Amino acid sequence: MLHRLLFIFTLLICSVFVKAQDVLSKLEKEYYNNSNKVTEQLNIAPKYAKALYFNNLKSKSYQILATNISIATKETDGKYATILYAVQAMNYRLDNKETEALKSLNMAKTYSSKTKDNEAKGYFEYANGWILIRNNKTTDAVASYLKAIRYYENSPTTSTLYGRFANAVKELSTIYSNLNEYELEEKYSKQFLLLASKQNDPNLIFDSYMRMGYMYEQKYVQNPSNINLRNKVENYYLQAITTFNRNETAILSKSSLSYAAINLANLYSDFDRDKAMKYALLANNISLETGEAIHIASSFGILADLAIQNKEYDLAKSYFLKAAMEIEKSPLRDYNIELSILESLSQISEEQGNYKEALAYYKSYVDKYKSLYDQEKLDITKRLESQFEKERQEQKYIKLQLESDKKAQQIKLINILRTQREQVYNNLKLVEENQRERLKFSELNSEKKEQQLRLAKLETLQKNNDIDNYKKLLAYKEKISKYYIAFIVFSIALIILLLYAYKQRANSMRQRDELHALAIEKEKQNSKISTLTALLEGQEQERGRLARDLHDGLGGLLSGTKLQLSYLNPTNSENIQEGISKSINQIDGAVEELRRVAHNLMPDLLLKYSLEVAIQEFASRMSNNALDIHTEFINYSNSISKEKQLLLYRIIQELVNNTIKHAQASEIIIQISEEENILNLIIEDNGKGFNQENLDVRKTAGFHNIESRVQFLKGTMNIISELNIGTSIELQIPIQ
Repeated sequence: MLHRLLFIFTLLICSVFVKAQDVLSKLEKEYYNNSNKVTEQLNIAPKYAKALYFNNLKSKSYQILATNISIATKETDGKYATILYAVQAMNYRLDNKETEALKSLNMAKTYSSKTKDNEAKGYFEYANGWILIRNNKTTDAVASYLKAIRYYENSPTTSTLYGRFANAVKELSTIYSNLNEYELEEKYSKQFLLLASKQNDPNLIFDSYMRMGYMYEQKYVQNPSNINLRNKVENYYLQAITTFNRNETAILSKSSLSYAAINLANLYSDFDRDKAMKYALLANNISLETGEAIHIASSFGILADLAIQNKEYDLAKSYFLKAAMEIEKSPLRDYNIELSILESLSQISEEQGNYKEALAYYKSYVDKYKSLYDQEKLDITKRLESQFEKERQEQKYIKLQLESDKKAQQIKLINILRTQREQVYNNLKLVEENQRERLKFSELNSEKKEQQLRLAKLETLQKNNDIDNYKKLLAYKEKISKYYIAFIVFSIALIILLLYAYKQRANSMRQRDELHALAIEKEKQNSKISTLTALLEGQEQERGRLARDLHDGLGGLLSGTKLQLSYLNPTNSENIQEGISKSINQIDGAVEELRRVAHNLMPDLLLKYSLEVAIQEFASRMSNNALDIHTEFINYSNSISKEKQLLLYRIIQELVNNTIKHAQASEIIIQISEEENILNLIIEDNGKGFNQENLDVRKTAGFHNIESRVQFLKGTMNIISELNIGTSIELQIPIQ
């Protein structure tokens, strides 16, 4: 099928970023506004350089990189130089300048070893893997991507971390997709989706939905009878289109919409022609507007296949001809697609009985195939000639190397002769020195004899002095012994006093440590009492709310029913029938109100099934035309106890109710995931947000109750909110 060939080619093309002009202008303005701030400029430079490159401003991109690299290399930390050199290496590789790319990558590696910034180290490993995979070194590329992920996991959160982390994970999912390792592909595709949602970048979220859709489409192609797989493919592609429509101004390329529409049309073409036609026409209109030749050809290909299914051969032929025209306009021509179009045109003409036209198309097919074959042979011949020329140059190099070695040997001989001459000269100098030393030795002998005579006289004087000194020493020792005895007595007394003082201090310190331990234990008891008090207050508030619901709702309905029954007139049968009917309706309302109160008190779905089912039912029940509540469960195994599930359910209820009351949100996302014995709960909304500095959790009853429940579960809570953007609350609860 032609549209399947075009679909695969489109997937490859759309993996390259196409920066919009307004994004480039924004980055350019931001870059030059921070020209006097070195750190801000170095942070923006990689984005700006990539934007210039993908808008065909390559020379300026390389200039920006060179300018900022010269600044970054003077910095103490090598993180900026690492990232800039890595971007430069990837740009060179896209230009097929492999030598320059390797040189820049080695420089990035050098500066990566000089920084402690894990995000920069991870970006170097990502760039290394990116280049390795394009050099067909898949195993080494996977190893580099895994290193990048480890660095990202140990890096503090920044404004760029999750985006760079997501790109590394996306590359891994693509590699495992090509290797048909579906379990690993699914693992990294889901991680890509999670990281994209954390980065809150519509472009990454769009790509992650497309990645998930493509992954499940591979499985569906292998098992076309599995309707569940097909529904997942459809759901993720539709979510990608929804993401585009909600964030159209932030999406970098409008051709992303035609990309998603082509994939959906391709999926629907097997079971729903109307939807296939709808999305094929959407893709065709968008691609004609953006001028994306491959997308235009893809949409025409799908429309042609749909026309063939309806036996509208003339219409199909016109679509194929339009597709061929668009393929010829594309700078990235795929001659296999052109061959497929000619073959399809030949088959259509044959179906119509127009054998002359079919033969003409088939002849064009054969001629193009032959020209491509001849071109391939020519390329092979040129490659062989290039190889021969390379070998001949290598032979010349070897010959020059031999001549160089010969000259080096001659130079060595000359150096040896020169060394020998220097040795003879040095020997003559040594003989002369030896004679001088002998003369000096005879002079020293005469001086030695004179010295011996003087020493004999001095020894005699020294002996007399030693006798006098010995007498004085004996007298001195007698005095000093008395001082020693006094000093020893004093030292013993001082040591006894110090030991006594040390013992007293040790007792004092032990008593202080015991008091400190008692104070810590008392503080722990107070903390436990505070937590239990907060839980009891929450229970009391729940009882109060239950009493109000029973009194205001159920009590009012029953009172009205009682009043209605008391006014019945036994003599008027019509009045009795109408009154009983109204009373029954009121009793039905009371039963429904009782069920609602009971469900809020203890959800049946939570007891019968699981937390996942209960939350999905709660989200469905709370959703309406003005509020859309989504639920996501990632690697959730329902392994926590029912008591903890009930507490989590109450926490989610409280947070959602707070959002509905105060945030004025139109969308809420509830996400639960498990990771290494930790349950992560994230609740996000797009409401009006609040200033966190003005929030005192202790003075806010709702947040205080939630925090008490989280502490009871031994978990942690993190609140992030921005005015007019929304609020994100993340809880981490240990599973065991």
